[in-house]
Amino acid sequence: MNLMEKSIEELHELLMKKEITSDDLVTESLKKSHEVQDKYNAFVTIMDGSKGIESTSELLSGIPYGLKDNFSTKDVLTTGSSNTLKDYVPFFDATIVEKLKDKGAIFTNKTVLDEFGMGATGTTGHTGSVKNPWDPSRMCAGSSAGSACAVCAGVYPYAIGSDTGDSVRKPAAYCGIVGYKPTYGMISRYGLFPFASSLDTVGVLTRSVKDAAIVVDGIKGIDSKDMTSWDSSKIELFNSIDGNIEGSKLCYIEELCDIKNYPNPNDELVSHLKNFNEVLDKIKGLGIEVEKVSVDKKLIDSIASVYVVISNAEATSNLSNMTGIVFGPRENSEKYIDMIKDYRTKNFSPLIKRRFVIGSYVLQAENKDAYFFNAQRVRRLLVDEWNKLFEKYDGVILPVGSGPAKKLEGSRNFLDENTVALEEHLQVGNFGGFPSITIPDGFVSGLPVGLNITGKCYDDAKVLNIAYAIEDLLGYRGQIAKEVDND
Repeated sequence: MNLMEKSIEELHELLMKKEITSDDLVTESLKKSHEVQDKYNAFVTIMDGSKGIESTSELLSGIPYGLKDNFSTKDVLTTGSSNTLKDYVPFFDATIVEKLKDKGAIFTNKTVLDEFGMGATGTTGHTGSVKNPWDPSRMCAGSSAGSACAVCAGVYPYAIGSDTGDSVRKPAAYCGIVGYKPTYGMISRYGLFPFASSLDTVGVLTRSVKDAAIVVDGIKGIDSKDMTSWDSSKIELFNSIDGNIEGSKLCYIEELCDIKNYPNPNDELVSHLKNFNEVLDKIKGLGIEVEKVSVDKKLIDSIASVYVVISNAEATSNLSNMTGIVFGPRENSEKYIDMIKDYRTKNFSPLIKRRFVIGSYVLQAENKDAYFFNAQRVRRLLVDEWNKLFEKYDGVILPVGSGPAKKLEGSRNFLDENTVALEEHLQVGNFGGFPSITIPDGFVSGLPVGLNITGKCYDDAKVLNIAYAIEDLLGYRGQIAKEVDND
Protein backbone atom coordinates (compact mmCIF):
# COMPACT_ATOMS: atom_id res chain seq x y z
CA MET A 1 0.00 0.00 0.00
CA ASN A 2 3.06 2.27 0.55
CA LEU A 3 1.37 4.40 3.17
CA MET A 4 4.72 5.73 4.34
CA GLU A 5 5.20 7.44 0.99
CA LYS A 6 2.29 9.78 1.76
CA SER A 7 2.53 13.20 3.39
CA ILE A 8 1.74 13.92 7.03
CA GLU A 9 -1.50 15.65 6.05
CA GLU A 10 -2.60 12.71 3.91
CA LEU A 11 -1.83 10.19 6.65
CA HIS A 12 -3.61 12.28 9.27
CA GLU A 13 -6.73 12.47 7.13
CA LEU A 14 -6.73 8.71 6.61
CA LEU A 15 -6.31 8.16 10.35
CA MET A 16 -9.15 10.54 11.21
CA LYS A 17 -11.45 8.81 8.72
CA LYS A 18 -10.53 5.44 10.32
CA GLU A 19 -9.46 4.14 6.90
CA ILE A 20 -6.13 3.10 8.41
CA THR A 21 -4.76 2.68 11.93
CA SER A 22 -1.58 3.84 13.58
CA ASP A 23 -0.61 0.16 13.89
CA ASP A 24 -0.79 -0.13 10.09
CA LEU A 25 1.69 2.73 9.78
CA VAL A 26 4.08 1.41 12.42
CA THR A 27 4.03 -2.08 10.93
CA GLU A 28 4.84 -0.74 7.47
CA SER A 29 7.54 1.58 8.77
CA LEU A 30 9.28 -1.22 10.65
CA LYS A 31 9.09 -3.53 7.63
CA LYS A 32 10.59 -0.84 5.41
CA SER A 33 13.21 -0.08 8.05
CA HIS A 34 14.59 -3.60 7.76
CA GLU A 35 14.49 -3.50 3.96
CA VAL A 36 16.33 -0.18 3.87
CA GLN A 37 18.83 -1.34 6.48
CA ASP A 38 19.72 -4.40 4.42
CA LYS A 39 20.31 -2.30 1.29
CA TYR A 40 21.58 1.06 2.53
CA ASN A 41 22.68 0.75 6.20
CA ALA A 42 20.67 3.72 7.47
CA PHE A 43 19.99 2.72 11.09
CA VAL A 44 21.76 2.10 14.37
CA THR A 45 18.65 0.76 16.12
CA ILE A 46 15.28 -0.39 14.78
CA MET A 47 12.50 -0.25 17.37
CA ASP A 48 10.80 -3.54 16.56
CA GLY A 49 8.63 -3.35 19.66
CA SER A 50 6.98 -0.08 18.60
CA LYS A 51 3.19 -0.04 18.66
CA GLY A 52 0.57 2.26 17.22
CA ILE A 53 -1.68 4.49 19.30
CA GLU A 54 -5.22 5.82 19.16
CA SER A 55 -4.75 8.88 16.96
CA THR A 56 -5.91 12.34 18.01
CA SER A 57 -6.49 15.63 16.23
CA GLU A 58 -2.76 16.39 16.46
CA LEU A 59 -1.32 16.24 12.94
CA LEU A 60 1.66 14.13 14.06
CA SER A 61 -0.37 11.73 16.16
CA GLY A 62 0.07 8.04 15.33
CA ILE A 63 2.60 8.69 12.56
CA PRO A 64 6.10 7.14 12.64
CA TYR A 65 9.29 9.14 12.30
CA GLY A 66 13.05 8.64 12.46
CA LEU A 67 15.45 10.13 15.01
CA LYS A 68 19.13 10.85 14.46
CA ASP A 69 21.17 8.86 16.94
CA ASN A 70 22.68 11.89 18.62
CA PHE A 71 19.43 12.72 20.44
CA SER A 72 19.05 11.27 23.91
CA THR A 73 16.28 8.65 24.22
CA LYS A 74 15.43 7.25 27.63
CA ASP A 75 16.16 3.51 27.91
CA VAL A 76 17.04 3.32 24.20
CA LEU A 77 20.59 2.92 22.84
CA THR A 78 22.00 6.32 21.82
CA THR A 79 25.49 6.08 20.32
CA GLY A 80 26.23 9.24 18.36
CA SER A 81 27.43 6.65 15.81
CA SER A 82 30.63 6.34 17.85
CA ASN A 83 32.42 3.35 19.36
CA THR A 84 32.95 5.51 22.44
CA LEU A 85 29.21 5.25 23.17
CA LYS A 86 28.39 1.95 21.48
CA ASP A 87 26.60 0.66 24.62
CA TYR A 88 25.30 3.95 26.05
CA VAL A 89 21.65 3.98 27.15
CA PRO A 90 20.48 7.39 28.47
CA PHE A 91 18.18 7.90 31.44
CA PHE A 92 16.31 10.87 29.93
CA ASP A 93 14.68 12.02 26.69
CA ALA A 94 15.76 15.04 24.69
CA THR A 95 13.22 17.87 24.82
CA ILE A 96 12.15 17.31 21.21
CA VAL A 97 11.59 13.61 21.92
CA GLU A 98 9.30 14.58 24.81
CA LYS A 99 7.45 17.04 22.59
CA LEU A 100 6.94 14.47 19.84
CA LYS A 101 5.70 11.94 22.40
CA ASP A 102 3.21 14.53 23.64
CA LYS A 103 2.01 14.94 20.04
CA GLY A 104 1.57 11.19 19.72
CA ALA A 105 4.40 10.69 17.22
CA ILE A 106 6.14 7.30 17.21
CA PHE A 107 9.83 6.91 16.48
CA THR A 108 10.57 3.59 14.80
CA ASN A 109 14.35 3.81 14.48
CA LYS A 110 17.52 5.72 15.38
CA THR A 111 19.43 6.78 12.29
CA VAL A 112 23.15 6.64 11.43
CA LEU A 113 25.22 9.81 11.38
CA ASP A 114 28.84 10.72 10.88
CA GLU A 115 30.52 10.18 14.24
CA PHE A 116 29.16 12.80 16.66
CA GLY A 117 27.89 14.76 13.64
CA MET A 118 31.43 15.70 12.64
CA GLY A 119 31.42 14.76 8.98
CA ALA A 120 29.97 15.51 5.58
CA THR A 121 29.87 12.07 3.96
CA GLY A 122 27.81 9.69 6.09
CA THR A 123 30.78 7.29 6.05
CA THR A 124 32.34 7.68 9.51
CA GLY A 125 29.65 6.19 11.76
CA HIS A 126 30.75 3.15 13.78
CA THR A 127 28.22 0.95 11.98
CA GLY A 128 29.55 1.77 8.50
CA SER A 129 28.71 3.95 5.52
CA VAL A 130 25.18 4.98 4.55
CA LYS A 131 24.37 4.39 0.87
CA ASN A 132 22.18 6.61 -1.27
CA PRO A 133 18.86 4.95 -2.30
CA TRP A 134 19.05 6.67 -5.70
CA ASP A 135 22.43 5.06 -6.39
CA PRO A 136 24.09 2.86 -3.72
CA SER A 137 27.53 3.68 -5.10
CA ARG A 138 26.96 7.27 -3.97
CA MET A 139 26.83 8.89 -0.53
CA CYS A 140 23.92 10.62 1.19
CA ALA A 141 26.27 13.30 2.58
CA GLY A 142 26.33 13.98 6.29
CA SER A 143 26.04 14.12 9.00
CA SER A 144 22.28 13.36 8.96
CA ALA A 145 22.85 10.62 6.38
CA GLY A 146 20.58 7.94 7.83
CA SER A 147 17.70 10.35 8.34
CA ALA A 148 17.88 11.58 4.73
CA CYS A 149 18.24 8.03 3.39
CA ALA A 150 15.19 6.78 5.26
CA VAL A 151 12.91 9.66 4.29
CA CYS A 152 13.75 9.49 0.59
CA ALA A 153 13.32 5.70 0.66
CA GLY A 154 9.79 6.00 2.08
CA VAL A 155 10.33 4.63 5.60
CA TYR A 156 8.28 7.52 7.06
CA PRO A 157 7.33 11.06 6.03
CA TYR A 158 9.87 12.82 8.24
CA ALA A 159 12.99 12.40 10.34
CA ILE A 160 14.81 14.58 12.83
CA GLY A 161 18.39 15.68 12.19
CA SER A 162 20.89 18.20 13.47
CA ASP A 163 22.66 20.85 11.39
CA THR A 164 25.98 22.38 12.44
CA GLY A 165 27.31 23.31 8.98
CA ASP A 166 24.88 21.83 6.45
CA SER A 167 24.18 18.45 8.03
CA VAL A 168 20.44 18.52 7.29
CA ARG A 169 20.42 20.58 4.11
CA LYS A 170 23.20 18.85 2.11
CA PRO A 171 21.88 15.28 2.69
CA ALA A 172 18.43 16.53 1.70
CA ALA A 173 19.79 17.80 -1.63
CA TYR A 174 21.67 14.56 -2.31
CA CYS A 175 18.54 12.52 -1.57
CA GLY A 176 15.99 14.66 -3.42
CA ILE A 177 14.02 15.76 -0.36
CA VAL A 178 13.50 18.85 1.83
CA GLY A 179 15.92 19.83 4.60
CA TYR A 180 15.02 22.72 6.91
CA LYS A 181 17.26 24.36 9.51
CA PRO A 182 15.19 26.89 11.49
CA THR A 183 16.48 30.07 13.09
CA TYR A 184 19.03 29.28 15.80
CA GLY A 185 17.28 28.57 19.09
CA MET A 186 13.80 28.06 17.67
CA ILE A 187 14.03 24.39 18.74
CA SER A 188 15.53 23.29 22.06
CA ARG A 189 18.81 21.40 21.84
CA TYR A 190 18.51 19.88 25.31
CA GLY A 191 19.40 16.21 24.91
CA LEU A 192 21.23 16.72 21.61
CA PHE A 193 24.88 15.67 21.82
CA PRO A 194 26.75 18.98 21.40
CA PHE A 195 29.20 19.43 18.55
CA ALA A 196 29.71 23.20 18.16
CA SER A 197 27.29 25.00 20.45
CA SER A 198 27.25 28.35 18.63
CA LEU A 199 26.35 26.56 15.38
CA ASP A 200 24.28 23.48 16.35
CA THR A 201 20.63 23.58 15.26
CA VAL A 202 17.90 20.94 15.33
CA GLY A 203 16.47 20.43 11.84
CA VAL A 204 14.00 18.26 9.96
CA LEU A 205 14.06 16.20 6.76
CA THR A 206 10.78 15.70 4.89
CA ARG A 207 9.45 15.25 1.38
CA SER A 208 7.59 18.56 1.30
CA VAL A 209 7.87 22.08 2.69
CA LYS A 210 4.49 21.83 4.40
CA ASP A 211 5.54 18.67 6.23
CA ALA A 212 8.68 20.48 7.43
CA ALA A 213 6.48 23.30 8.75
CA ILE A 214 4.16 20.85 10.52
CA VAL A 215 7.01 19.09 12.29
CA VAL A 216 8.81 22.25 13.41
CA ASP A 217 5.53 23.73 14.65
CA GLY A 218 5.26 20.64 16.83
CA ILE A 219 8.74 20.76 18.36
CA LYS A 220 9.71 24.44 18.52
CA GLY A 221 9.43 26.64 21.58
CA ILE A 222 11.30 28.06 24.54
CA ASP A 223 12.84 25.56 26.96
CA SER A 224 14.21 26.38 30.42
CA LYS A 225 16.80 23.64 29.87
CA ASP A 226 18.30 25.42 26.84
CA MET A 227 19.29 29.04 27.45
CA THR A 228 19.63 29.68 23.70
CA SER A 229 15.99 28.84 22.99
CA TRP A 230 13.45 31.63 22.52
CA ASP A 231 9.69 32.11 22.48
CA SER A 232 8.42 31.36 18.97
CA SER A 233 4.79 30.87 20.01
CA LYS A 234 3.60 33.71 17.76
CA ILE A 235 5.21 32.12 14.69
CA GLU A 236 2.86 29.68 12.97
CA LEU A 237 4.75 28.10 10.11
CA PHE A 238 2.14 25.74 8.68
CA ASN A 239 -0.69 28.26 8.84
CA SER A 240 1.49 30.92 7.20
CA ILE A 241 2.04 28.92 4.02
CA ASP A 242 -0.25 30.11 1.24
CA GLY A 243 2.06 30.22 -1.79
CA ASN A 244 1.44 33.92 -2.37
CA ILE A 245 4.92 35.35 -2.83
CA GLU A 246 4.33 38.00 -5.47
CA GLY A 247 6.58 40.97 -4.82
CA SER A 248 9.21 38.94 -2.98
CA LYS A 249 12.85 39.58 -3.83
CA LEU A 250 15.66 37.04 -3.95
CA CYS A 251 19.32 37.37 -4.83
CA TYR A 252 22.00 34.95 -5.90
CA ILE A 253 25.78 35.40 -5.64
CA GLU A 254 27.58 35.72 -8.96
CA GLU A 255 30.88 34.37 -7.62
CA LEU A 256 29.21 31.07 -6.72
CA CYS A 257 26.82 30.66 -9.63
CA ASP A 258 28.78 31.66 -12.74
CA ILE A 259 30.43 28.67 -14.42
CA LYS A 260 33.16 31.00 -15.69
CA ASN A 261 34.51 31.14 -12.14
CA TYR A 262 35.39 27.43 -12.19
CA PRO A 263 38.47 26.35 -14.15
CA ASN A 264 38.05 23.02 -15.97
CA PRO A 265 34.58 22.22 -14.54
CA ASN A 266 33.37 18.64 -14.79
CA ASP A 267 30.16 17.74 -16.59
CA GLU A 268 28.12 17.45 -13.39
CA LEU A 269 29.07 20.93 -12.21
CA VAL A 270 28.25 22.39 -15.63
CA SER A 271 24.86 20.67 -15.66
CA HIS A 272 24.12 21.60 -12.06
CA LEU A 273 24.72 25.33 -12.56
CA LYS A 274 22.89 25.27 -15.91
CA ASN A 275 19.89 23.68 -14.18
CA PHE A 276 20.03 26.25 -11.37
CA ASN A 277 20.04 29.20 -13.77
CA GLU A 278 17.12 27.69 -15.68
CA VAL A 279 15.22 27.39 -12.40
CA LEU A 280 15.89 31.06 -11.66
CA ASP A 281 14.27 31.96 -14.97
CA LYS A 282 11.24 29.81 -14.13
CA ILE A 283 10.62 31.26 -10.71
CA LYS A 284 10.57 34.81 -12.03
CA GLY A 285 7.19 33.79 -13.45
CA LEU A 286 5.88 33.60 -9.87
CA GLY A 287 6.19 37.35 -9.58
CA ILE A 288 9.50 37.17 -7.73
CA GLU A 289 12.35 39.52 -8.46
CA VAL A 290 15.65 37.65 -8.74
CA GLU A 291 18.81 39.71 -8.90
CA LYS A 292 22.50 38.92 -9.19
CA VAL A 293 24.78 40.32 -6.48
CA SER A 294 28.52 40.27 -5.95
CA VAL A 295 30.31 39.37 -2.73
CA ASP A 296 34.05 39.69 -2.14
CA LYS A 297 35.53 36.38 -3.30
CA LYS A 298 38.14 36.42 -0.55
CA LEU A 299 35.32 36.53 1.98
CA ILE A 300 33.45 33.68 0.29
CA ASP A 301 36.63 31.60 0.05
CA SER A 302 37.13 31.98 3.81
CA ILE A 303 33.88 30.22 4.75
CA ALA A 304 35.26 26.69 4.95
CA SER A 305 38.35 27.71 6.96
CA VAL A 306 36.30 29.73 9.43
CA TYR A 307 34.01 26.75 9.93
CA VAL A 308 36.88 24.32 10.49
CA VAL A 309 38.49 26.51 13.14
CA ILE A 310 35.35 27.43 15.09
CA SER A 311 33.59 24.06 14.93
CA ASN A 312 36.68 22.07 15.88
CA ALA A 313 37.53 24.41 18.74
CA GLU A 314 34.01 24.12 20.16
CA ALA A 315 33.93 20.36 19.60
CA THR A 316 37.20 19.91 21.49
CA SER A 317 35.70 21.69 24.47
CA ASN A 318 32.25 20.07 24.27
CA LEU A 319 33.57 16.51 24.05
CA SER A 320 36.23 16.84 26.72
CA ASN A 321 33.95 14.73 28.95
CA MET A 322 34.50 11.73 26.67
CA THR A 323 37.04 10.12 28.97
CA GLY A 324 35.81 6.54 29.32
CA ILE A 325 35.39 7.09 33.05
CA VAL A 326 31.88 8.55 33.34
CA PHE A 327 30.43 6.51 30.47
CA GLY A 328 31.58 4.44 27.52
CA PRO A 329 33.75 1.30 27.36
CA ARG A 330 36.30 1.69 30.18
CA GLU A 331 39.86 0.66 29.35
CA ASN A 332 41.92 -1.55 31.65
CA SER A 333 44.78 0.69 32.77
CA GLU A 334 46.15 1.22 36.26
CA LYS A 335 46.50 4.99 35.89
CA TYR A 336 43.52 7.16 34.97
CA ILE A 337 45.58 9.19 32.47
CA ASP A 338 46.46 6.00 30.60
CA MET A 339 42.82 4.91 30.81
CA ILE A 340 41.64 8.14 29.16
CA LYS A 341 44.40 8.02 26.55
CA ASP A 342 43.56 4.41 25.63
CA TYR A 343 39.84 5.14 25.49
CA ARG A 344 40.20 8.12 23.17
CA THR A 345 42.92 6.51 21.03
CA LYS A 346 41.19 3.18 20.51
CA ASN A 347 37.58 4.31 20.16
CA PHE A 348 37.57 7.60 18.24
CA SER A 349 37.83 7.43 14.44
CA PRO A 350 40.79 9.11 12.69
CA LEU A 351 38.48 11.94 11.57
CA ILE A 352 37.44 12.80 15.12
CA LYS A 353 40.99 12.62 16.43
CA ARG A 354 42.15 14.93 13.66
CA ARG A 355 39.42 17.44 14.55
CA PHE A 356 40.40 17.34 18.22
CA VAL A 357 44.03 18.01 17.31
CA ILE A 358 42.99 21.02 15.21
CA GLY A 359 40.63 22.27 17.92
CA SER A 360 43.26 21.97 20.64
CA TYR A 361 45.87 23.69 18.50
CA VAL A 362 43.77 26.75 17.65
CA LEU A 363 42.78 27.16 21.31
CA GLN A 364 46.34 27.16 22.64
CA ALA A 365 47.22 30.52 24.16
CA GLU A 366 49.96 31.23 21.65
CA ASN A 367 47.67 30.40 18.69
CA LYS A 368 44.30 31.66 19.85
CA ASP A 369 44.45 35.15 18.38
CA ALA A 370 45.88 34.08 15.03
CA TYR A 371 43.33 31.33 14.49
CA PHE A 372 40.31 31.21 16.80
CA PHE A 373 39.76 34.94 17.34
CA ASN A 374 40.51 35.73 13.71
CA ALA A 375 37.99 33.09 12.63
CA GLN A 376 35.41 34.75 14.87
CA ARG A 377 36.19 38.12 13.29
CA VAL A 378 35.73 36.78 9.77
CA ARG A 379 32.54 35.02 10.88
CA ARG A 380 31.20 38.43 11.89
CA LEU A 381 32.17 39.89 8.50
CA LEU A 382 30.30 37.10 6.72
CA VAL A 383 27.20 37.48 8.87
CA ASP A 384 27.24 41.25 8.38
CA GLU A 385 27.52 40.76 4.60
CA TRP A 386 24.49 38.44 4.52
CA ASN A 387 22.52 40.77 6.80
CA LYS A 388 23.18 43.60 4.35
CA LEU A 389 21.66 41.43 1.62
CA PHE A 390 18.62 40.79 3.83
CA GLU A 391 18.02 44.54 4.09
CA LYS A 392 17.09 44.50 0.40
CA TYR A 393 16.14 40.88 -0.30
CA ASP A 394 13.82 38.35 1.33
CA GLY A 395 16.36 35.61 0.84
CA VAL A 396 19.54 34.40 -0.80
CA ILE A 397 18.95 31.55 -3.28
CA LEU A 398 21.90 29.35 -4.23
CA PRO A 399 22.63 25.87 -5.58
CA VAL A 400 23.51 23.22 -3.01
CA GLY A 401 26.99 21.88 -3.63
CA SER A 402 28.72 21.31 -6.94
CA GLY A 403 26.36 18.65 -8.28
CA PRO A 404 24.59 15.45 -7.25
CA ALA A 405 25.72 12.98 -4.58
CA LYS A 406 29.41 12.13 -4.70
CA LYS A 407 30.76 8.60 -5.11
CA LEU A 408 31.41 6.65 -1.91
CA GLU A 409 34.65 5.38 -3.38
CA GLY A 410 37.23 8.09 -2.84
CA SER A 411 34.87 10.00 -0.52
CA ARG A 412 37.77 11.33 1.56
CA ASN A 413 39.03 13.36 -1.39
CA PHE A 414 35.92 14.56 -3.20
CA LEU A 415 36.43 18.27 -2.50
CA ASP A 416 38.05 20.29 -5.29
CA GLU A 417 39.76 23.51 -4.16
CA ASN A 418 37.97 25.34 -6.98
CA THR A 419 34.54 24.33 -5.69
CA VAL A 420 35.07 24.40 -1.92
CA ALA A 421 33.10 27.64 -1.52
CA LEU A 422 30.21 26.22 -3.55
CA GLU A 423 30.21 23.10 -1.39
CA GLU A 424 30.50 24.91 1.93
CA HIS A 425 28.50 28.15 1.61
CA LEU A 426 25.56 26.72 3.60
CA GLN A 427 27.72 27.13 6.70
CA VAL A 428 26.93 30.84 6.64
CA GLY A 429 23.41 29.88 7.72
CA ASN A 430 24.94 28.47 10.91
CA PHE A 431 27.34 31.39 11.40
CA GLY A 432 24.39 33.78 11.49
CA GLY A 433 21.73 31.46 12.88
CA PHE A 434 19.65 32.14 9.77
CA PRO A 435 16.62 30.03 8.73
CA SER A 436 17.66 27.98 5.72
CA ILE A 437 15.84 25.39 3.61
CA THR A 438 16.90 23.09 0.79
CA ILE A 439 14.42 21.74 -1.77
CA PRO A 440 14.95 19.54 -4.84
CA ASP A 441 15.19 21.46 -8.11
CA GLY A 442 16.09 18.91 -10.78
CA PHE A 443 18.32 16.02 -11.79
CA VAL A 444 21.90 15.68 -12.97
CA SER A 445 23.25 12.31 -14.14
CA GLY A 446 19.85 10.87 -13.19
CA LEU A 447 20.37 11.95 -9.57
CA PRO A 448 18.60 14.71 -7.62
CA VAL A 449 20.14 18.12 -7.01
CA GLY A 450 18.85 20.92 -4.82
CA LEU A 451 18.68 24.65 -4.25
CA ASN A 452 18.77 26.49 -0.96
CA ILE A 453 16.98 29.58 0.32
CA THR A 454 18.35 31.37 3.38
CA GLY A 455 16.64 34.35 5.03
CA LYS A 456 17.11 36.65 7.97
CA CYS A 457 16.67 35.45 11.54
CA TYR A 458 13.08 34.95 12.71
CA ASP A 459 11.79 35.18 9.12
CA ASP A 460 11.19 31.43 8.96
CA ALA A 461 7.58 31.73 7.82
CA LYS A 462 8.53 33.90 4.84
CA VAL A 463 11.42 31.62 3.87
CA LEU A 464 9.19 28.54 3.98
CA ASN A 465 6.42 30.23 2.00
CA ILE A 466 8.85 31.15 -0.78
CA ALA A 467 10.23 27.60 -0.77
CA TYR A 468 6.69 26.20 -0.92
CA ALA A 469 5.79 28.29 -3.98
CA ILE A 470 8.98 27.24 -5.79
CA GLU A 471 8.43 23.61 -4.80
CA ASP A 472 4.92 23.81 -6.23
CA LEU A 473 6.26 25.23 -9.48
CA LEU A 474 9.02 22.67 -9.93
CA GLY A 475 6.92 19.62 -9.10
CA TYR A 476 9.35 17.50 -7.06
CA ARG A 477 7.21 17.42 -3.94
CA GLY A 478 6.85 14.01 -2.33
CA GLN A 479 9.30 12.17 -4.57
CA ILE A 480 10.57 8.75 -3.49
CA ALA A 481 14.02 7.48 -4.49
CA LYS A 482 14.20 5.22 -7.50
CA GLU A 483 17.53 3.49 -8.07
CA VAL A 484 19.22 4.58 -11.28
CA ASP A 485 21.78 2.66 -13.31
CA ASN A 486 24.76 4.94 -13.92
CA ASP A 487 27.19 2.25 -15.01
